[in-house]
Amino acid sequence: QVQLVESGGGLVQPGGSLRLSCAISGSLFSIFAMAWYRQAPGKERELVASIGPGVGGSTYYVGSVKGRFTISRDNAKKTVHLQMNRMTPDDTAAYYCNTRGGRYSWGQGTQVTVSS
Repeated sequence: QVQLVESGGGLVQPGGSLRLSCAISGSLFSIFAMAWYRQAPGKERELVASIGPGVGGSTYYVGSVKGRFTISRDNAKKTVHLQMNRMTPDDTAAYYCNTRGGRYSWGQGTQVTVSS
């Protein structure tokens, strides 16, 4: 059974940074493109960033986070990270990881709140 466990969220001031981590167990992690999604209250879940399966896999970012967020992965440790810089209140949401396309059941997510 595949489990996705997100961590690293919290409260941060505008302009601040957070680094999210996702640990995946029980899957052929290295063969899938992985992604971070977020869901703000009253809004649909949106794809934030994704990274291809190989070493130096191609990346994708939604326009609102380009130049501020960086996705990375460690295939040996089965982890995916999202470095978030220059954060704004619009980044406030619950953040989730999954494969690109949401292959697995969603984890609990990690809450990110950007507020002064």
